[in-house]
Amino acid sequence: MPAEVEEAELFLREAVRTARTLPVSVSASAVAGLERALSAVRRTAHPDSVDLYVRDVTGELASVLRITLVDIPVTTPSLTRGAEVYNRECAACHGSRGRGDGPAGRALTPAPANLADHASLADVTPLAFYQRVTIGVAGTAMPAYESRLSAEDRWAVAAYASTLRQDTPGGVVPASLRSFPVVAELSDSQVLAALGPGSDRAGLGAVRGFQDAGVSADEVGAAFGAVRARLRHASDLAAAGQPEEATAAAFDAYLAFERVERTVRAKKPELASRLEAAFAALRARTSGGTAGELAAVQADLAAALEQAERVVADKLSPTNLFVQSLVILLREGLEAILIIGALMTFLVKTGAPERRRDIHIGVGAAVVLSLLTAVLLETVFQLSPAHQEAMEGFTLVAAVGVLFYVSYWLLSKMEVAKWSAFVRERVQVAVTGGSALALASAAFLAVYREGFETVLFYKALFVSGGSAGGTFWPVVSGMVVGAVILAGVYTAMNRYGVRLPLKPFFAVTSAFLYYTAFVFAGKAVAELQAGGVMGITVLQGWPRLPVLGIYPTLESMLAQAALLGLAAAALGWVLVVQRRRDERAFAYAAVAASAMPAAVADTQVEPVPLEGTVFRSLEQLEADLAALKAEVERLRRQVASAPMTG
Repeated sequence: MPAEVEEAELFLREAVRTARTLPVSVSASAVAGLERALSAVRRTAHPDSVDLYVRDVTGELASVLRITLVDIPVTTPSLTRGAEVYNRECAACHGSRGRGDGPAGRALTPAPANLADHASLADVTPLAFYQRVTIGVAGTAMPAYESRLSAEDRWAVAAYASTLRQDTPGGVVPASLRSFPVVAELSDSQVLAALGPGSDRAGLGAVRGFQDAGVSADEVGAAFGAVRARLRHASDLAAAGQPEEATAAAFDAYLAFERVERTVRAKKPELASRLEAAFAALRARTSGGTAGELAAVQADLAAALEQAERVVADKLSPTNLFVQSLVILLREGLEAILIIGALMTFLVKTGAPERRRDIHIGVGAAVVLSLLTAVLLETVFQLSPAHQEAMEGFTLVAAVGVLFYVSYWLLSKMEVAKWSAFVRERVQVAVTGGSALALASAAFLAVYREGFETVLFYKALFVSGGSAGGTFWPVVSGMVVGAVILAGVYTAMNRYGVRLPLKPFFAVTSAFLYYTAFVFAGKAVAELQAGGVMGITVLQGWPRLPVLGIYPTLESMLAQAALLGLAAAALGWVLVVQRRRDERAFAYAAVAASAMPAAVADTQVEPVPLEGTVFRSLEQLEADLAALKAEVERLRRQVASAPMTG
């Protein structure tokens, strides 16, 4: 039996069971109609005949019980999409502005309705428009679009058609009228009454034209929370030996999931199909299965629901993405600027400014190779769509490792003396190499290292941001602002001699990069789980905070706990162990100096502070070179002016 037929039979069996609980006035006829539909499904009759039986039942129920059985969307249909459907399907008869003056409608009798006439349509609701679009209008040329348009498109065009008779929107839409399921069943007259005394057509237009932001994160969380609560209820009923009630509760859980199923299917169809199969398996196990089989199905369903919630609701806020993008570029760019600036300064101080061209060559090559690296990384992703989640997961893992190393490295260089020693070593190696290749290589390695890290971090940031459409502009904006700041810093340092407060800069960026590594660690595990590389063990009651990369799974919790442990060890090493070593080295040097013979001690220069003893500062080194250059120039002039002897 095909899966679709099996699912339809399951729904109808549940409908028959529920119909038996209805009031006596409608129960018998509803059960009879549903039994006819069920029989048609079992013999795989034509879908139209099944639909006819179901329509008879729903029509009778709606009439007798005075209820609406149409599935009204939770969020406002897209008016942009509605306009597209209207212009394609309706404008030929009703006209582009809905006045019934379309070229194809001129020969029709009766004429197409004037959708812009507010007076004649004041008591018509968007739901009524949806029903007309769905089943057509008897006695007119208006056809039924149920088989030609999806329910989503029918709602979109119905909502759009409801705006054609409205005035220019004005005012604020009250919270009570921002829910589409509410206003879909209200006529224009009822909306004006709900707006209160003094309301006008502009306020009505604002209500009809209101577009919400879709299902919010809170609503998504509430929907998945309802699913999980009903699943727990089904599990409790099964454990209590009530299989029929447990099966009904499992079915209720599936109905709760249907609220977000369309969104899940739009983003990841295979996951939606997996969830449907898992719900079907759960219903089968609750009605007759061992405790072990039921537990296995529940674990699989819990893991799939966790993935689905990530797919639907998991994305960082634009502000968060912007700040992370900005800090990444500032940190990587500033280190390159400081090292390249030091190279340039030493060339000028040593009287070799012409060799700055070698540095420019190295920087240019590094920038080009960094761009090629970005293109290569993106190409690899595009060529491997089947393994997208796994590749994104491994990219995030690599980014976590590099981010943690960089944050530790910054922490270890937080003292100005240590940073000066690091820069001095890089510069001395390049300058004393003598060749153009040595200088170009030093500049190339300094810039490409930062460029490679930047490419990796930004790819990881795009991956962690969720939807590409909502991620692109915040990340790019952060890059642009960061580039402007870097240009300003470079100009200030190069032209005006401004110096950065390195210690607070390194401390803040180190902490922020570690935060980014912590977030990426949780999201890396999530991507690897989505790619099937890693299993999912759901932790009941564990918090779910996507902004921190925290998910209710054992695997992500262990990864982030390990990162916290490494951070504690790194802080202990830098702030305790390494500091004590420096103190012991200074004490040893002081003891050695006091033990020197007096004659030797008399020849020593004045004592210098610890910073000058252990790590000679970059500024002092520059001053020494300048003095040496001046002395060489003085000797050259003295030799040139001395008389020749022969």
